[in-house]
Amino acid sequence: MPRGHRGPRSRALPPAARAIALTAAAIFLASCRPAPPYLELVRSRNELRVVTLNLPTCYYLGSRGTEGLEFELARSFASQLGVTLSMYPVANERAMQAELASGRADIAAAQLTATPEWRHAGKAAEPYARIPQLVVYQRESQKPRGTLQLEKAKLAVRAGSPQERILDQLRRTVAPTLKWVETAPTNADPLEDVDSGNADYAIIDAREFSFSHHLYPDVHVGFELPADRPVQWIVRRGADDLLNAVNTFFQQQRESGRMAKTIQQATGEVRSFAYEESREFQTHVTDRLPRFRPWFEQASEESGIDWRLLAAVGYQESKWDPSAASNNGALGVMMLMAETAEALGIKDRTDAQQSIFAGARYLAEVREKMPDRIPEPDRTWFTVAAYNVGFGHLEDARVLAQMDGKNPDSWTDVRDELPRLAEARWFTKVKRGYARGWEPVQFVDRVQRYLTLLEWQPGEGVASQATRVQVGFNTGS
Repeated sequence: MPRGHRGPRSRALPPAARAIALTAAAIFLASCRPAPPYLELVRSRNELRVVTLNLPTCYYLGSRGTEGLEFELARSFASQLGVTLSMYPVANERAMQAELASGRADIAAAQLTATPEWRHAGKAAEPYARIPQLVVYQRESQKPRGTLQLEKAKLAVRAGSPQERILDQLRRTVAPTLKWVETAPTNADPLEDVDSGNADYAIIDAREFSFSHHLYPDVHVGFELPADRPVQWIVRRGADDLLNAVNTFFQQQRESGRMAKTIQQATGEVRSFAYEESREFQTHVTDRLPRFRPWFEQASEESGIDWRLLAAVGYQESKWDPSAASNNGALGVMMLMAETAEALGIKDRTDAQQSIFAGARYLAEVREKMPDRIPEPDRTWFTVAAYNVGFGHLEDARVLAQMDGKNPDSWTDVRDELPRLAEARWFTKVKRGYARGWEPVQFVDRVQRYLTLLEWQPGEGVASQATRVQVGFNTGS
């Protein structure tokens, strides 16, 4: 280039164009910055969002509030993060995947096993437990003892379930002629097929069977399949630090022993009632009741409920032990939850007098909710059942009775409907969903038995007409 010759000058941008260029550059630079850790977003909104299913093994409304294994685990994890828990159920796994993929939920937790269908929605955490798979049979039929025996049998399994995938794996590996009948996902239970004789055997999670065997007492366990099922949480994509936190949480739960305890407490067996024989009851009548009887009698005068009925409820709840405690936080003679005690104005649930008076007031309040048209003694047994399972679930059972053409004001009819609240094809038809419907039935049966024994004590008169009729009805274990 000749000396003195200058190249083309760079023209300065107009002010408006310069502003646009600077803005674009700022946006570009911002896009290059790493996204803030997902845990920061969770903590900034002070909420962990967990989607689940309304199942006894996951999440449901119990008599004393929300219950279920996945709920307990999610609540502990949210507490560890220092945020509140927002947990909600949807209809099925496909709906859970949609919630996770859309970002509406942070975690999916419902006794899940990661499958290819979950890959578009999130990443699977490490399995926190492995559930044995049981082969069950009808008591009067031949007991199965091995996998090869299944090839010649009629098997029932829920369509699209993890159990169906396990059977498919068995067919591809050790039992090539294995066949099964698919039960509709929501319309029936494979255990019902076995119980009715429509299938020889069914495959079911051991944890699910701990709840279901109350509904099908004639269905027994034959053997355990060699392959168990891993269960894990699924965390939304783009939340690797949340995934790491979940894995760390479960590792700590296992190492501390809390995981095993939580799983045990959340099974269908843990909440079984204390079905004591009459001899033990008579011993407690002698050595415990005299201390509490004056308070039961005073509470009776205040509430209008026969003192012996109050005492029978208290015995079923705690065996008249002021220090009694349940796994879900209920305390005292009448086993009150903290929220109930606070609403009733008592400060110390282990104070026997306070507990008895509060329990009597609560029973009276429940009784007042019952329609006036319900006669005695049905009104009393409805009250006792609602004390156990909650007024809302009792109303659901009455709805089912009416749907079946039965009398919703008859304890005999509603008693038969309550266990159906544990079956998906029934509890999906009512407002409040799943409940351990067999428990209030057993609870009332036992209260009736204890009431009868109290009435038979030397020097005691019969109970009032409101509580006397039908005592002894269906009091078997």
